[in-house]
Amino acid sequence: MSIDTQKDLEALKEVGRIVRLALNEMRKQVRAGATTAEVDVAGAAVLEREGAKSAPVTIYGFPAATCISVNDEIVHGIPSERVIAPGDLVKLDVTAEKDGYIADAAVTVPVIPVADTKLRLIACAEKAFYQGLLAVRAGNCVNEVGRMVEREVRRSGFAVIPQLSGHGVGRTIHEEPPVPNYYDSRMQHQLTLGLVITVEPIICMGSGRIRKAADGWTIKTEDGEVAAHYEHTVVVTNGSPLLLTAA
Repeated sequence: MSIDTQKDLEALKEVGRIVRLALNEMRKQVRAGATTAEVDVAGAAVLEREGAKSAPVTIYGFPAATCISVNDEIVHGIPSERVIAPGDLVKLDVTAEKDGYIADAAVTVPVIPVADTKLRLIACAEKAFYQGLLAVRAGNCVNEVGRMVEREVRRSGFAVIPQLSGHGVGRTIHEEPPVPNYYDSRMQHQLTLGLVITVEPIICMGSGRIRKAADGWTIKTEDGEVAAHYEHTVVVTNGSPLLLTAA
């Protein structure tokens, strides 16, 4: 969506705040011995308390309030009785709706002790996000965001996952335009003032090829290598973008 009024902006800030609160509470619950279902319950409780709903549930019929993906699970992991173990990388992805407005964010949480390479992967996803953010301004094309993300990821020795990208957001989960994590000269959609998008490096060790799990939702790395995910909802301006899901 594109922000047309102050009401739009305030409503998006509100749902962005709720997404941030949910992620913060879920992060506290990520520890060895906890289940991913328990972490999901913590996020769902925040949404209910704040008068918000899980957008994946209402729009797609996703079977849990949040997406929680572990290790080689890249995105759309279903919370379950899976027990979190030391060394795991746990991706928390919250998309909330309130009063018809939607915000989306994700973070990767390490469960210590964690191998240095995994920590570098997490750090790379976050750094690639902020590199991509440098290209988010009115008049630029989405592929410039992808160029910045891909450059940082490849510099660090990791791989982007071409099939998974950022996107427009605001009134539903996935809107136009796609916001790639790599440079593609054909992707010429221009960023316009007030456009609401997600920037979300989704990266991995290994080849970057993917497969869908038997549950029909979870996307995994084909080679079993671990992945990381970092995402915020942002508003395009003439200068630095406005982050709606970050403190």
